[in-house]
Amino acid sequence: MAQTAQEWPDIPYLAWRDTCSALHLYFQVVGKYRLARTPWVNHSWHATLYPNARGFTTGLVPDRPGGIELSFDLIAHRIIGASTEGRQASFALEPMSVAAFHAHVLELIEFLGGTPKMDDHPNEVPDQIPFESDLSERPYDADAVHRFFRASVSISSVFYKFRTSYLGKVSPIHLFWGSFDMAVTRFSGRRAPLHPGGVPSLPDAVTREAYSHEVSSAGFWPGGGGVDFPAFYSYAYPAPPGFADAKVAPGAAYFDKTLGEFLLPYDDVRRAGDPAAALLAFLDTTYRAAADLGNWDCANLECAPGEPRRPRLV
Repeated sequence: MAQTAQEWPDIPYLAWRDTCSALHLYFQVVGKYRLARTPWVNHSWHATLYPNARGFTTGLVPDRPGGIELSFDLIAHRIIGASTEGRQASFALEPMSVAAFHAHVLELIEFLGGTPKMDDHPNEVPDQIPFESDLSERPYDADAVHRFFRASVSISSVFYKFRTSYLGKVSPIHLFWGSFDMAVTRFSGRRAPLHPGGVPSLPDAVTREAYSHEVSSAGFWPGGGGVDFPAFYSYAYPAPPGFADAKVAPGAAYFDKTLGEFLLPYDDVRRAGDPAAALLAFLDTTYRAAADLGNWDCANLECAPGEPRRPRLV
């Protein structure tokens, strides 16, 4: 039980809401650097961050003189920058303003020899304040951040296993810094109706490109945006008739009519006898609802889950 508590720690949103809000904006600053330097990839996959052994990373960003990587070390609580020319530098994650964090990141990029220029405005958040003008002191609860990281490791492992049983187009396991959610998305292969847009502080062209094709998407929020608890979600675009009434697992999952998607509280997963199995059931059954009701070509899109050292049989 102690091992389960370590792998699926308690991360009550309201207890670290202010730190979570700050971390969300810090991820936006680092993500904006990747966005500014990386050629566009479908569905904004070029802009996301990826889980790694110590937190989250941009991966290698194309920038002079070769490339730069920025990483959140959520064990040592530092931002680490490295260049392909051998330069490395870091600064501490600690209480500060968003403006101070933004300035530190620009200084770090410049020291590494990169291009310290990016858009100064956060996306997908209410009351948008430019980074350099956001002068309010923000807290930093290192213990809560580390527990969030530990949860993210366990979640990404289940997401990855889920990803292996799909032959069709499927996203990486990545974190969208705009909405601050870790996600995995499956595609039917068919075009979708034009998305209406309207996402706060996000150009409609970005939203419409992201939803250019039919999807079944699942992910994890630490909380916020009207959900005051950490939760898993799953939705379909476009949602087929009957999707909201589909029976999904586990029993704690439900359809939120306001959000238009299924939710599963993280606490119900971490308290389950087998948390990974509970989460995988949610991923499988909500996808099944989208695919079956949407008449996806499942026979040609699905396969058995991947196993180490075993090529898929054809």
